[in-house]
Amino acid sequence: MNGQAERLVDRRPALDRGRLLDDLVPPPRFAGARFDTYVPDPAEPSQAAARSRLEAFAASTGATGARGGRLARLLGRRTDDATPRGVYLDGGFGVGKTHLLAATWHAAAGRRHYGTFVEYTNLAGALGFRGAVDALAGADLVCVDEFELDDPGDTVLMARLMRELADSGTRLAATSNTLPDALGAGRFAAEDFLREIQALGRLFEVATVDGEDYRHRGAPQAPGPADEAELDALAARPGAVVDDFPALCDHLADVHPSRYGAMLDGVAAVGWRDVRPVPDQNVALRLVVLADRLYDRSLPLVAGGRPLTDLFTTEMLRGGYRKKYLRALSRLTALAREASPAER
Repeated sequence: MNGQAERLVDRRPALDRGRLLDDLVPPPRFAGARFDTYVPDPAEPSQAAARSRLEAFAASTGATGARGGRLARLLGRRTDDATPRGVYLDGGFGVGKTHLLAATWHAAAGRRHYGTFVEYTNLAGALGFRGAVDALAGADLVCVDEFELDDPGDTVLMARLMRELADSGTRLAATSNTLPDALGAGRFAAEDFLREIQALGRLFEVATVDGEDYRHRGAPQAPGPADEAELDALAARPGAVVDDFPALCDHLADVHPSRYGAMLDGVAAVGWRDVRPVPDQNVALRLVVLADRLYDRSLPLVAGGRPLTDLFTTEMLRGGYRKKYLRALSRLTALAREASPAER
């Protein structure tokens, strides 16, 4: 970075197979996530229970793992044991599921991969299904954050990928992207997940994690839109990128979502001018992926124009992708709150 105004719209990173695989680790925000740094809410006993369950699961992973599973099959023995091949965390966003999943990855032995549902589907899109299976084959543990049922094609692809990995002896840990409302309409329930991945259902133990969104528990009001002077000051800071929001939305259509993380290499803070409601679902879904990558990297966000809460229309927030949009709003609001006074 040279201290001059930089823009994400000028970045078009190219990724190779090695970078895609190297990125399958917990993101910087969760690089230090450990079981002992997860603080359960005393009012929600399911949180402490989920931590204990995953600690035991991680301790059992890597002892025999994928290599042991293949050997057992060669010897004609069953590969199932008293410990389930997979653990699935079911709960709303903001209850610490990603922290627990990252802690599981850090605590487990052997070869591990960690990524979001979208990152694995992007891997399959870049390498082809068989290429993705071959790239992940032999892992002791594969962690999948935010397993989704929104797109039938992607869900079937991921179910097949996970079945093949489980059959090879790989252990699996996954989280859902459920809404936090009790068993109401639209909830992505554990039963739905288990039905969708039929062959994997018997391999998963479900651990429910209840609670409210920790990102906003006792937090101050979200900051209002920044003015032009604040955005100009941010643009002059080393490592900052400031974009016109409509142009950025157009640019995201020209960059594969698997490259959004690389597009943020070297970035220390992000600014958006002229924030406005996104025009359609395609733009909105790309913005969700970008929001996740910003949050992964703990990049403070300074946004001008309309409030961030206006990004998604009422129709979008009532539709089939509402859980994604609500998660994105939660994360973007947290990043806006994390912007330091110097950046504001």
